[in-house]
Amino acid sequence: MINFLTTFPNLHINVAEPVDSFVRYINIHYGAFFVSFKRLIGAFVGALNSGLDAIPWWILILAVAYGGGRLMDSYRKGAFFGGLLFFIGLLGYWQMMCETLSIVLAAVFFSLLIGLPIGVLLASIKRADPLIRPFLDAMQTMPTFVYMIPAVMLLGPGKVPAVLATVVYAVVPVIRLTSHGIKQVDPEVVEASRSFGASRFQTLVKVQIPQALPTIMTGINQTMMMAVAMVVTSSMIGANGLGMEVLIAINRMESGRGLSAGLSIVIIAILLDRLTQSVIRKEES
Repeated sequence: MINFLTTFPNLHINVAEPVDSFVRYINIHYGAFFVSFKRLIGAFVGALNSGLDAIPWWILILAVAYGGGRLMDSYRKGAFFGGLLFFIGLLGYWQMMCETLSIVLAAVFFSLLIGLPIGVLLASIKRADPLIRPFLDAMQTMPTFVYMIPAVMLLGPGKVPAVLATVVYAVVPVIRLTSHGIKQVDPEVVEASRSFGASRFQTLVKVQIPQALPTIMTGINQTMMMAVAMVVTSSMIGANGLGMEVLIAINRMESGRGLSAGLSIVIIAILLDRLTQSVIRKEES
């Protein structure tokens, strides 16, 4: 009796076996679909990487410096941004930066492709919000490593499962803030639009979305930051780039190498954050 109270009883629920059986079933019967899906997404990521590689380094630096200067109304800050990008090249990580950016930008693109319509749906259909919100809460609270397991099981290691896991992790902010921004539009403005004969779609596109744009841009900014945060984690499933460099440095206890690669990731995060924040400020003004 005392042993029963102090030691957990010998009870066991086997969750692993049915999950493994399900994954095997999916791979056997739908393997061709996942192979085609992997090729399609892989081609998209590869095209982004090739496009970034094709841009001469000095043109990319000048474009970031000029764009940053225009957005922030300060060419001194724009020159600083260009200098940060140049510093990544000095560290010897230009090619890896392009690989990392291709994964991040692909993940952000698919996150927006999925997240923006769902956010609009949640704002437009009140009954959809309580149905989808629990899934969003679960996606935000679940550890990032959990997303990688089914991605690798179905697609194998590489860039594509890294993009897929990043999308699942990073899509939530843009969904939530798109929905929140549209809901916060003044009802009187919406009513005025409807009274002038605008349809629901016209009101959404020409009134609600423009009014909610600063909030939507904040969601895009957060999605970008979460995508960058997944860079090192994604390297554990075969995604090349700066994250892989950090992972190798950790395994080999090479502090300087890890610091250099980590600093490059921080610079990318700063550039993406500052540029999108500048767009948000311009939209608000």
